Amino acid sequence: MPPPEKIEPSMQRGSLREVAGYFVRLGLLAFGGAAGHVAMMRRELVERRRWLSEQDFLDLFGLMNLIPGPSSTELVIALGYSRAGWPALILGGGLFILPAMLMVLALAWAYVRFGTLPAAQWILYGINPIVIAIIADALWSLGRAALKSVWLAAMCVASIVLYFRGVSVIAILFGGILLTAIVGIASRSRNKGRAAILPTLGFGEAAAGAAIAAIPFTLTRLFFTFLKIGATCYGSGYVLLAFLHADFVAHLHWLTDKQLLDSVAAGQITPGPVFTSATFIGYVMGGVKGALLATLGIFMPSFAYVAIIYPLIPRLRGSAAARVFLDAINASTVGLMGAVSWQVARGAIIDWFTAAEALIAFFILRRFKFNSAWLILGGTALAFAYRFTTS
Repeated sequence: MPPPEKIEPSMQRGSLREVAGYFVRLGLLAFGGAAGHVAMMRRELVERRRWLSEQDFLDLFGLMNLIPGPSSTELVIALGYSRAGWPALILGGGLFILPAMLMVLALAWAYVRFGTLPAAQWILYGINPIVIAIIADALWSLGRAALKSVWLAAMCVASIVLYFRGVSVIAILFGGILLTAIVGIASRSRNKGRAAILPTLGFGEAAAGAAIAAIPFTLTRLFFTFLKIGATCYGSGYVLLAFLHADFVAHLHWLTDKQLLDSVAAGQITPGPVFTSATFIGYVMGGVKGALLATLGIFMPSFAYVAIIYPLIPRLRGSAAARVFLDAINASTVGLMGAVSWQVARGAIIDWFTAAEALIAFFILRRFKFNSAWLILGGTALAFAYRFTTS
């Protein structure tokens, strides 16, 4: 595989205004889940603005996948911190979450008032194919940077296979680290008579205790339930659904299955993190105050995790042993991103128009240093025009 194109990052420290301007715009346009968010950030911050190098971006992304919570939001927080220091850690993450929170809050208000979510599928019809093209462009570049050897390429492929066989994301990531450690130890050992045995990693699913009647609702319990979920939930919006069901449907009996699915749908049809489903649930249960407490609870751990871990990153990069593990994490992360993207693409490319839109957008992204935000807006306008003329 040829080496990735060398892009020299800017060495100048950024301003809070620069961080705020970019991440609030990202929060308004970041459709496509975590994979879409990461692809848009790589496109803008690595290729166009050159805030950091491809390798530094990969390292941050890989490490954010090792901690609980929404990985793309944690990457936003880490990127803000790296660009403009401690204030930008809070400002970047907060402004990325804010647009989605306000949109979901509006949807929750309409849901409580009218009993249903406003139709928004026609918007996603035009946006999703563009997001798929942005993700494909990112995978092309990130793959060239991450898969530096046959061993790392094999880890990437193994991650994809294990993901589609139902193995949890955290088991794949930590299993890759463990395997890398075992291979490294074995390669330094002269004793070839012993075979290394890879222990099986066991990860239990969240289980909810049975309850005869609903536990009384309080704002305090609402906040700490979301705080617990934010501190322990790994993986995508589908994993979040399992955590929410265990607490709010099976244990607390505050929501029905339909209300839970509607809350996750609200997080998916709006830009920004899917974890803003917490805003929806909080509003349905406790009004505006409940929405704010639920949002604060589920995202607060992410800010704390990044604040603790980020200062350790320079030491990890400077260590030869840690570099081996970072490369393994990056290879597995690219594989997982590819697997999730395939699932998203199957739902986004549904006819000739969406297929053509995705292919044209991918060509534009590969050929020109084009701002992906304009592609998303243009794709939405084209899809609206197409649906209007064919209806």
